[in-house]
Amino acid sequence: MGAQCQEVWLSPFSVSQLCVALSLLGNPSVLLLDEPSTGMDPNGQRCVWKTIRDALKSQESGAILTTHYMEEAEAVCDRVAILVSGQLRCIGSIQYLKNKFGRGYLLEIKAKDAESSDALHAQVLKIFPGAARQDRFPSLLVYKVPMRDALPLSQSFSKLEEAKRSCGLEEYSFSLNTLSQVFLELSREQEKENFDLTLDGTFDWKQLQQEDC
Repeated sequence: MGAQCQEVWLSPFSVSQLCVALSLLGNPSVLLLDEPSTGMDPNGQRCVWKTIRDALKSQESGAILTTHYMEEAEAVCDRVAILVSGQLRCIGSIQYLKNKFGRGYLLEIKAKDAESSDALHAQVLKIFPGAARQDRFPSLLVYKVPMRDALPLSQSFSKLEEAKRSCGLEEYSFSLNTLSQVFLELSREQEKENFDLTLDGTFDWKQLQQEDC
Protein backbone atom coordinates (compact mmCIF):
# COMPACT_ATOMS: atom_id res chain seq x y z
CA MET A 1 0.00 0.00 0.00
CA GLY A 2 1.22 3.45 -0.80
CA ALA A 3 1.92 6.01 1.89
CA GLN A 4 -1.00 8.18 2.79
CA CYS A 5 -0.65 11.95 2.72
CA GLN A 6 -1.87 13.87 5.71
CA GLU A 7 -2.71 17.54 5.77
CA VAL A 8 -1.18 19.59 8.57
CA TRP A 9 -2.88 22.82 9.59
CA LEU A 10 -0.92 25.43 11.51
CA SER A 11 -2.65 28.06 13.59
CA PRO A 12 -1.70 31.73 12.99
CA PHE A 13 0.16 31.72 16.30
CA SER A 14 2.37 28.74 15.39
CA VAL A 15 3.05 30.13 11.90
CA SER A 16 4.33 33.41 13.38
CA GLN A 17 6.50 31.57 15.89
CA LEU A 18 7.80 29.30 13.11
CA CYS A 19 8.81 32.35 11.04
CA VAL A 20 10.78 33.75 13.99
CA ALA A 21 12.47 30.38 14.55
CA LEU A 22 13.44 30.09 10.87
CA SER A 23 14.93 33.59 10.91
CA LEU A 24 17.24 32.56 13.76
CA LEU A 25 18.64 29.48 11.99
CA GLY A 26 22.26 29.79 10.92
CA ASN A 27 23.11 32.49 13.47
CA PRO A 28 22.68 35.46 11.10
CA SER A 29 24.64 38.60 11.87
CA VAL A 30 21.62 40.80 11.16
CA LEU A 31 17.96 39.95 11.76
CA LEU A 32 15.21 41.77 9.86
CA LEU A 33 11.94 41.40 11.76
CA ASP A 34 8.58 42.87 10.77
CA GLU A 35 6.07 42.79 13.64
CA PRO A 36 7.18 39.30 14.75
CA SER A 37 4.53 38.87 17.46
CA THR A 38 1.47 40.11 15.56
CA GLY A 39 -1.62 37.96 16.14
CA MET A 40 -0.24 36.12 19.15
CA ASP A 41 -1.75 35.84 22.59
CA PRO A 42 0.14 37.62 25.44
CA ASN A 43 2.01 34.46 26.47
CA GLY A 44 3.13 33.81 22.90
CA GLN A 45 4.27 37.42 22.52
CA ARG A 46 6.40 37.29 25.67
CA CYS A 47 7.91 33.99 24.53
CA VAL A 48 8.89 35.44 21.14
CA TRP A 49 10.32 38.60 22.71
CA LYS A 50 12.42 36.56 25.13
CA THR A 51 13.64 34.31 22.30
CA ILE A 52 14.77 37.32 20.27
CA ARG A 53 16.55 38.92 23.23
CA ASP A 54 18.29 35.65 24.14
CA ALA A 55 19.41 35.11 20.53
CA LEU A 56 21.01 38.55 20.40
CA LYS A 57 22.80 38.22 23.75
CA SER A 58 25.02 35.25 22.96
CA GLN A 59 26.57 36.37 19.70
CA GLU A 60 27.80 39.41 17.82
CA SER A 61 24.60 40.14 15.97
CA GLY A 62 21.90 42.76 15.80
CA ALA A 63 18.33 43.14 14.67
CA ILE A 64 16.21 45.74 12.89
CA LEU A 65 12.58 45.43 13.96
CA THR A 66 9.63 47.33 12.55
CA THR A 67 6.43 47.47 14.55
CA HIS A 68 3.37 49.55 15.38
CA TYR A 69 3.20 47.89 18.78
CA MET A 70 5.04 50.09 21.28
CA GLU A 71 5.10 47.41 23.98
CA GLU A 72 6.98 45.16 21.58
CA ALA A 73 9.53 47.91 20.90
CA GLU A 74 10.06 48.45 24.64
CA ALA A 75 10.44 44.72 25.28
CA VAL A 76 12.96 43.99 22.52
CA CYS A 77 14.79 47.13 21.39
CA ASP A 78 17.75 49.02 22.85
CA ARG A 79 17.20 52.01 20.58
CA VAL A 80 14.04 53.20 18.87
CA ALA A 81 13.55 55.28 15.75
CA ILE A 82 10.10 56.81 15.23
CA LEU A 83 8.88 57.51 11.69
CA VAL A 84 5.82 59.66 11.07
CA SER A 85 4.42 59.99 7.54
CA GLY A 86 7.59 58.37 6.21
CA GLN A 87 9.89 60.88 7.93
CA LEU A 88 12.38 60.02 10.66
CA ARG A 89 11.44 62.22 13.62
CA CYS A 90 13.77 60.93 16.35
CA ILE A 91 16.11 58.12 17.33
CA GLY A 92 17.57 57.12 20.69
CA SER A 93 17.12 54.93 23.73
CA ILE A 94 13.60 54.50 25.06
CA GLN A 95 14.35 56.48 28.22
CA TYR A 96 15.92 59.28 26.18
CA LEU A 97 12.82 59.56 23.98
CA LYS A 98 10.52 59.59 27.01
CA ASN A 99 12.60 62.28 28.71
CA LYS A 100 12.83 64.45 25.59
CA PHE A 101 9.32 64.16 24.16
CA GLY A 102 7.23 62.81 27.02
CA ARG A 103 7.78 65.34 29.75
CA GLY A 104 4.99 65.52 32.25
CA TYR A 105 2.16 63.20 33.16
CA LEU A 106 -0.83 61.74 31.39
CA LEU A 107 -4.19 62.08 33.14
CA GLU A 108 -7.17 60.02 31.96
CA ILE A 109 -10.51 60.64 33.61
CA LYS A 110 -13.73 58.68 33.20
CA ALA A 111 -16.86 60.61 34.12
CA LYS A 112 -19.91 58.95 35.62
CA ASP A 113 -22.00 60.48 32.84
CA ALA A 114 -21.47 62.77 29.83
CA GLU A 115 -23.29 65.66 31.53
CA SER A 116 -20.65 65.96 34.26
CA SER A 117 -17.68 66.23 31.84
CA ASP A 118 -17.76 70.06 31.71
CA ALA A 119 -17.68 70.31 35.50
CA LEU A 120 -14.84 67.80 35.59
CA HIS A 121 -12.90 69.78 33.02
CA ALA A 122 -13.17 72.91 35.16
CA GLN A 123 -12.04 70.93 38.21
CA VAL A 124 -9.02 69.52 36.36
CA LEU A 125 -7.91 73.03 35.38
CA LYS A 126 -8.34 74.09 38.99
CA ILE A 127 -6.10 71.24 40.20
CA PHE A 128 -3.62 71.44 37.28
CA PRO A 129 -3.67 74.99 35.78
CA GLY A 130 -1.27 74.05 32.98
CA ALA A 131 -3.15 70.93 31.89
CA ALA A 132 -3.78 70.63 28.14
CA ARG A 133 -6.66 68.49 26.94
CA GLN A 134 -5.56 65.93 24.35
CA ASP A 135 -8.73 63.98 23.61
CA ARG A 136 -12.36 64.16 24.60
CA PHE A 137 -15.00 61.48 24.34
CA PRO A 138 -18.53 61.49 25.82
CA SER A 139 -17.35 60.22 29.20
CA LEU A 140 -13.53 60.14 28.87
CA LEU A 141 -11.18 63.11 29.20
CA VAL A 142 -7.44 62.92 28.49
CA TYR A 143 -4.95 65.58 29.60
CA LYS A 144 -1.25 66.26 29.39
CA VAL A 145 -0.15 67.64 32.76
CA PRO A 146 3.16 69.56 33.14
CA MET A 147 5.61 68.21 35.70
CA ARG A 148 5.48 71.45 37.70
CA ASP A 149 1.72 71.07 38.24
CA ALA A 150 1.91 67.41 39.23
CA LEU A 151 4.45 67.63 42.06
CA PRO A 152 4.24 66.70 44.83
CA LEU A 153 2.39 63.60 43.67
CA SER A 154 0.81 63.00 47.08
CA GLN A 155 -1.00 66.33 46.78
CA SER A 156 -2.14 65.58 43.22
CA PHE A 157 -3.62 62.22 44.20
CA SER A 158 -5.28 63.77 47.25
CA LYS A 159 -7.03 66.37 45.07
CA LEU A 160 -8.06 63.77 42.50
CA GLU A 161 -9.56 61.61 45.24
CA GLU A 162 -11.48 64.63 46.50
CA ALA A 163 -12.80 65.25 42.97
CA LYS A 164 -13.78 61.61 42.78
CA ARG A 165 -16.05 62.10 45.79
CA SER A 166 -17.59 65.43 44.76
CA CYS A 167 -17.47 66.00 40.99
CA GLY A 168 -18.86 62.92 39.27
CA LEU A 169 -15.45 61.39 38.63
CA GLU A 170 -15.83 57.62 38.34
CA GLU A 171 -12.18 56.60 37.92
CA TYR A 172 -8.87 58.05 36.77
CA SER A 173 -5.38 57.09 35.67
CA PHE A 174 -2.39 59.33 36.38
CA SER A 175 0.96 58.20 35.00
CA LEU A 176 4.14 59.20 33.24
CA ASN A 177 3.95 59.37 29.46
CA THR A 178 4.53 56.06 27.69
CA LEU A 179 6.34 55.40 24.42
CA SER A 180 2.92 55.22 22.76
CA GLN A 181 2.18 58.75 23.98
CA VAL A 182 5.53 59.94 22.59
CA PHE A 183 4.58 58.49 19.20
CA LEU A 184 1.13 60.12 19.30
CA GLU A 185 2.66 63.46 20.28
CA LEU A 186 5.06 63.35 17.33
CA SER A 187 2.20 62.33 15.03
CA ARG A 188 0.16 65.35 16.14
CA GLU A 189 3.13 67.64 15.51
CA GLN A 190 3.59 66.16 12.03
CA GLU A 191 -0.09 66.61 11.21
CA LYS A 192 0.07 70.24 12.33
CA GLU A 193 3.19 70.86 10.23
CA ASN A 194 1.55 69.24 7.18
CA PHE A 195 -1.55 71.37 7.71
CA ASP A 196 0.54 74.55 7.96
CA LEU A 197 2.44 73.60 4.81
CA THR A 198 -0.84 73.04 2.99
CA LEU A 199 -2.09 76.46 4.01
CA ASP A 200 1.18 78.08 2.94
CA GLY A 201 1.11 76.25 -0.39
CA THR A 202 -2.45 77.35 -1.10
CA PHE A 203 -1.61 80.96 -0.29
CA ASP A 204 1.49 80.92 -2.50
CA TRP A 205 -0.48 79.40 -5.40
CA LYS A 206 -3.14 82.11 -5.19
CA GLN A 207 -0.45 84.79 -5.01
CA LEU A 208 1.20 83.42 -8.16
CA GLN A 209 -2.15 83.31 -9.96
CA GLN A 210 -2.75 86.97 -9.11
CA GLU A 211 0.74 87.98 -10.18
CA ASP A 212 0.40 86.17 -13.50
CA CYS A 213 -2.79 88.14 -14.21
